[in-house]
Amino acid sequence: MKNTNIVSLTTLSCSAGWRNYYFVKLVTDEGVVGWSEFDEGFGSPGVAAVIEQLSPRVIGQSVMQHERIREELFSATRPGAGGVVGQALGAIENALLDAKAKTLGLPCYELLGGKIRDRLPVYWSHFVTWRAGRIPFYQPEIRDQSGVQAMAKEAVERGFKAVKTNIWRYEQAGIAGWAPGFGNPFSPPLNVEKKILNGLREHLQTIRESAGPDLEILLDLNFNAKTEGYLKILRGTSDHDLFWVEIDSRDPDALAFIRSHSPHPIASCETLIGVQQFLPFFRRQAIDVAIIDTPWNGVWQSMKIAAVADAHEVNVACHNFYGHLCTMMNAHFCAAVPNLRIMEVDIDRIAWDHELFTHVPSYEDGHLLMPDRPGWGTEPIEEAILAHPPIKLHGLMGRSRTQT
Repeated sequence: MKNTNIVSLTTLSCSAGWRNYYFVKLVTDEGVVGWSEFDEGFGSPGVAAVIEQLSPRVIGQSVMQHERIREELFSATRPGAGGVVGQALGAIENALLDAKAKTLGLPCYELLGGKIRDRLPVYWSHFVTWRAGRIPFYQPEIRDQSGVQAMAKEAVERGFKAVKTNIWRYEQAGIAGWAPGFGNPFSPPLNVEKKILNGLREHLQTIRESAGPDLEILLDLNFNAKTEGYLKILRGTSDHDLFWVEIDSRDPDALAFIRSHSPHPIASCETLIGVQQFLPFFRRQAIDVAIIDTPWNGVWQSMKIAAVADAHEVNVACHNFYGHLCTMMNAHFCAAVPNLRIMEVDIDRIAWDHELFTHVPSYEDGHLLMPDRPGWGTEPIEEAILAHPPIKLHGLMGRSRTQT
């Protein structure tokens, strides 16, 4: 058995237009390079700093002992567990898995028990949201209802079976989003007024009429309401056929109450870290689908969460809206986990995404096709990363205080 030791652990980042991509690079004494992708723009500033602080405890250890390394790091950071500390541990774990798999000449899914499926059912995430809300980074831009109609037809023509959208409405000035949970506090408030609900209903109906009866529609409400508002939306969309409604809530009792009154399946938990944070949601039967962020948790730890979900008769999905490396990390999880519901992917990409990675995901008939290359199956290209320096105002923290 090889006992490949780690000689360096560093981080890199680059611009992804309105946000940055972040990577861990782990090098062994045999020259094997393990990669992982993490994020600092989704409310998580400082993950790279934590990785840097922890790197001396990793260097000199064997990549074969990824579980031991992770537990040692957890013990050293136990008082501050979770949050950016937990995400740093997840990023290191994922780089260790990549290096270990490459050392053994195996795809990462073999470390997870082997793949159950070769084709992963996916949904097109941030459908309309990227093209309408992140102009000019995603093309073609959407500025009105006709753009939504064209995009819905495009999804069907390209063979996708499911799409996930957010809260949008059509106004005389164009298309308008509603995301106060990520905006300025108290203005606008986390209340769902009639014009917001009516606009959302029209948006969902526009997608349905343009795409036809067979396309599955998922709705993501994020942190944009309180319990009363979520219930208002669920009642107001009861006549729509929705695959699931996604709600971010850190109160399992409130979410269980919402689910008990919902005409649609409820998905949640993408901002949780570790089995202990998921357990109350399983025990209270608060969710139909548990969404696991594998870059935050680490893919090995995510398999443990999925196993606990399975024991509670709950299916899982992944949280995946980062770069192509994250997509492939999630793909190995989705290929190996027994209780998969569906996989999230962003089909809309910035213009230079394909330049940053050795391989990009391959899609066919609404599925991601699993490769058999060693490790995660793709790597960042360092020259391309250097050619796109990271931006200062990025992600959610780069939003204007007046944006909703």
